[in-house]
Formats: sequence, structure tokens, C-alpha cells
Amino acid sequence: MKIRQHHSWVLTVEEAIALQEKLTKEVITVDQIPQPVRYVAGVDMGFESAGTISRAAVAVLSFPALQLQEYAIARRPTSFPYIPGLLSFREIPALLDALEKINTTPDLILCDGQGIAHPRRLGIASHLGLILDMPTIGVAKSLLVGKHQEVPNVKGSWQPIIHRKETIGAALRTRVGTKPVYISSGHRVSLPTAIDYVLQCTPKYRLPETTRIADKLSKSDD
Repeated sequence: MKIRQHHSWVLTVEEAIALQEKLTKEVITVDQIPQPVRYVAGVDMGFESAGTISRAAVAVLSFPALQLQEYAIARRPTSFPYIPGLLSFREIPALLDALEKINTTPDLILCDGQGIAHPRRLGIASHLGLILDMPTIGVAKSLLVGKHQEVPNVKGSWQPIIHRKETIGAALRTRVGTKPVYISSGHRVSLPTAIDYVLQCTPKYRLPETTRIADKLSKSDD
């Protein structure tokens, strides 16, 4: 997969925040997804050597069958500190390395993290989507900002996440008896469509198959 030129990753914290505030104006939260969707991808991160090495994994699955078609792993030195709200600057460089290795270009990418459900509306899913100019969805395991009402214990039930009087995402029940996941538009995907695709990618467990497979790859011993 060819990655277009992107901004520098050598940034101070102040420069990273300023860049987020600039880029968020470019995020698209209406549907611009190629049809039909034939391939979906998951991306996830792990770290090695006490966090000094970033290990990125991408898994490409057929859709809607959700069969693994291709995967790639990439490592590089970790160059940005762990700072909540700025994780994309720590993780995306290695993710781009992994994405460059795959031959199957996905139609949609599900990211392990936030989309616009972020203090500056530019979580990793939105940031990655802008760089790739591709549809992306944020699928986070925990809430970063905002509040929501209790989600009924029924698969497919959801409640809007509200922050500063704005709906920024959804707390979605993907499996009965488990905690909800936190869905938000990344780029070129609306919230209702994001919820629909996440449910289609989550036939059995709490997390989408894209995330589950990418997570295992990012932590395996190869």
C-alpha cells in the first residue's frame, strides 16, 4: 500500500497540539466509503524493550466474511512520549510502516483508539484517516472524553457520547454481559455507519475481529 507524503513526526508537545487543532478542520464525518466494501482492516500497537520499540500490526480481512487475507508487522524506535490525547504521534509512524507492507488496500480501517471522540476531535483514527485519505473508524476500549447514559444490556444497543453539548461518538454494546466499546467517526464515515460496520465486524466477541486479530499480531512473539 502506497503512503502519500505526510507531516514531520519530530514535534514538541506544543507543536503536536497545534497540528491537531489545524488538522481537525479537515476531518470529514459524512460517508465517503467506496462501495462495495470488500476488505476491512484493523490496526493495533504493541511495544517492546520497555517501550523503546514500537511494534505495529495491520490485519486485512475480507468483508463480510471476516477471513484474514493479509497481515504485516513493522517495528521502529519509539520517538514520542506517552501523553493521553497525543497517542497518534507515538503510534502512527510505525502503523504507516506496517501499512506500506500490505498489498491489499482495505476499503475501511478500524483503529484501536478514538476518532473524533477526543478533546480536540482528532484521535488516532481521524489522524490516520487524514494521512491516508481513507475511511476510518475509532473503536476504543475506554472513554477518553464525554459522558453517556447507561447502555441497555442488549447487543446493538448504544447511547450517544456527549462532550461540550456535542455528540462525538457512541457507547455501543457489542456483546451481552460485557462493557460497551466506544465508537466514533474517524474520517469519511458518519457515526451511524460506523456503528453499523463495527457490529458487522463483531459477530461473537466484545471487540471487532479486525481489532482482535491485529491485537494478537502486535503482541505475538514472532
